[in-house]
Amino acid sequence: MSSNNQILVWDLPTRVFHWLMVLAFAGAWLAFDDDRYLYIHVYAGYTLLGLLVFRLIWGFVGSHYARFHSFAHDWPSVTAYLKGLLNGQAARYLGHNPAGSWAIFILLALGFVVTLSGMLTLGGEERHGPFAGLLSYTIAPVFREIHEISAWTMLVLVIGHIIGVIVESVFHRENLVLAMLNGFKAGGDSGIVVRPRAIIAVVLVLLVLLSAFFTFRGYLAQTDTEPYLPYKGIVLADNALWREECGDCHMAYHPSLLPARSWQAMMDGQNDHFGEELDLDADVTREITRFLLDNSAEQLLIEPSWRILQSLGPGQTPLRITATPYWKRKHEDIEQRYWDSDKVKDKGNCSACHRDADAGTYEDAAMRLPRL
Repeated sequence: MSSNNQILVWDLPTRVFHWLMVLAFAGAWLAFDDDRYLYIHVYAGYTLLGLLVFRLIWGFVGSHYARFHSFAHDWPSVTAYLKGLLNGQAARYLGHNPAGSWAIFILLALGFVVTLSGMLTLGGEERHGPFAGLLSYTIAPVFREIHEISAWTMLVLVIGHIIGVIVESVFHRENLVLAMLNGFKAGGDSGIVVRPRAIIAVVLVLLVLLSAFFTFRGYLAQTDTEPYLPYKGIVLADNALWREECGDCHMAYHPSLLPARSWQAMMDGQNDHFGEELDLDADVTREITRFLLDNSAEQLLIEPSWRILQSLGPGQTPLRITATPYWKRKHEDIEQRYWDSDKVKDKGNCSACHRDADAGTYEDAAMRLPRL
């Protein structure tokens, strides 16, 4: 298909893939630094993975310029092209130039490393996704490192790709961004016919929209009293006597948030429990103590358990969750006005911000600062 001296180079699925990938990658970056929006980061990652799988398939069955064989340039071609840019003699390519083709192959490979390492991190640290529980808390950070390093590398390469597009656009005096929008480039009669393949592009867009709907549909039905929680943690062990006795004065903090030695010290010091005398009888003390020790942080039931243990030295026996280094680090950036508000009042009022505090799971995406 052609328009005057313009020929269709990039079919619609290739263009849709390109811009959806831009949105997914940008969305993942914008949400990565705040655990409260982990679910957005994860959705963007899944979308990116799905797009990469599509592009892998499209690289073999797509239109001519979208197929891998059309831009599988060898390294000498890359160096020759780069030298040509420097001396003003670089050849023009209708499809991807040699340098750009290598950048694309590396971007696709990095994309798979980023998304798969992210899924392994999600399964190991958060216990969600297809790899939930596959990795231990001690191994999962290795994949987090791989995830972060590969993501930063991919960002650098994306910036390099943008610079390359600008350089080539100036050098050959053509708007490559516009070409990736409308698909056309100046080329006369190349003898290669590229069809739009609009139906496939529409299906691709619909799949992304449907996945977004099913991911975030819970927000359409949420209420103030029953907010939507993107992730729900495991059902932790409960004990009616513990909840009754401990919850009578304050919220019942699940034993997974402190090590066994801390709970043992508290139960041994009932005569001065933060200025109060508990005066529990022997049977009640025995049952609650057993529940606390059986479900302490050492059991690694939830991610905060491991994080809290990691933050404590071997001789530290905190009697307050808010005294642990991990808790302090996680809350150090919260403005004082939230602590002083009537909706929070006290640092031990976890349920003011953590919607799953009563369940004891403390999922990242279940945390929201109250509206002041």
